[in-house]
Amino acid sequence: QVQLVESGGGVVQAGGSLRLSCVASRRTFSGASMGWFRQALGQERKFVAAITWSGGITYYEDSVKGRFTILGDNAKNTVYLQMNSLKPEDTAVYYCALKRAYGLEYDRNEYDYWGQGTQVTVSS
Repeated sequence: QVQLVESGGGVVQAGGSLRLSCVASRRTFSGASMGWFRQALGQERKFVAAITWSGGITYYEDSVKGRFTILGDNAKNTVYLQMNSLKPEDTAVYYCALKRAYGLEYDRNEYDYWGQGTQVTVSS
């Protein structure tokens, strides 16, 4: 079993930045990918970004490209989501997740473990 713990959420004005962190409780699988998803009030959980542990290949949802950056630190079992130029529509609960195999990084149903989520609120 792997536990994921997110941190770094908060309230920020539009145009500001936040950095989310997600720590895995133990060394992740060699073929794993880590992803960030978000869920706004009344909406389904949607893909934001993902990174493969081996090779560091990254994936982004179109609306965050150029603003968000996902980074992995294998030594610390940690993945980060650097969010710049935040907009009110980025407001949501952000979840990190881990999947044990490559492929379909956009699909939340492919992920095996989830964190508890961290709230991000962007005021206009």
